[in-house]
Amino acid sequence: MATMRTPLTAACALAAAGLTLAACSGGTTTTTTTTPSAETTASSAAPSAPTVSDDQAQSLCTDLEAQLSNWRVQGPTVGRGGLNILVQTWAARYGLNAAVVQNRAIVDTATTDSCSDVRTQVIDILDIPDMASGLVGL
Repeated sequence: MATMRTPLTAACALAAAGLTLAACSGGTTTTTTTTPSAETTASSAAPSAPTVSDDQAQSLCTDLEAQLSNWRVQGPTVGRGGLNILVQTWAARYGLNAAVVQNRAIVDTATTDSCSDVRTQVIDILDIPDMASGLVGL
């Protein structure tokens, strides 16, 4: 008399080291294990903080210097509004809007390094402790 074979079965299980696929067939088990690739691990690294290039900082300095005489005449209240518009326009030109919103002090750092004299004049004319403090709504 002939014997009957049992039906084939399949099972899947997740293991701690990765995805393990176990396929059962006729009493034989085959196991394949996959591990995360180097690309997956590397992509989880934190992005570096945005920086302002020397050319971008010099452009900001030039824009600020061009407004100094206007802000002297207009006074600190109107001048602060002008500072906000100027920085927003400059940041948009170089794709730095997010960087300025996340860290307004980036403007102080850029101007301290590139044109500390212009920065000092802006702070004095607009009656603010630093440039970051004058950036409202950013």
